[in-house]
Amino acid sequence: GTGVSSVAFAEAGVHVVPCDFSVGMLQAGKKVRPTLNFVAGDGTKLPFADDTFDAVTISFGLRNFVDTVGGLREMRRVTRPGGKLVVCEFSHPTNAAFRTLYLEYLMKGLPAVARGVSSSPDAYVYLAESIRAWPDQAGLSALLQEAGWTNVEHRNLTGGIVALHRGVA
Repeated sequence: GTGVSSVAFAEAGVHVVPCDFSVGMLQAGKKVRPTLNFVAGDGTKLPFADDTFDAVTISFGLRNFVDTVGGLREMRRVTRPGGKLVVCEFSHPTNAAFRTLYLEYLMKGLPAVARGVSSSPDAYVYLAESIRAWPDQAGLSALLQEAGWTNVEHRNLTGGIVALHRGVA
């Protein structure tokens, strides 16, 4: 994407390589973060050799992959043995009552607000639909394992609206 999640790593002295399918996103990121080495690439066919990285991360982008398991396998391919994966993605609130309220807001409230304030309200409809259709925490954990990641764990943030999943190559 635009390299937002790469900034903290780069500031800590880590060599980061932000990669995204969207050249427009990369161009926007390069304008704001010119020191990062952005690379255009398809997440299901990454332009890197096997065992290149000590860690791979993805934030709020895995939902956009046509082949989620294929993308996770590809991230596994480019990660050195023992390397880490961290996925930050929307998920499912763990409290049933809160989940009901959240889904009502997501499917009705968010699109209504977007129609009033956004020049691209359809993007918010897509966002809501993609979040609703996304697997829950256990479901995403299973996909990580299917893709070859081990020691898979997750941690809920904001009551499960977002979850961090991690695994080891």
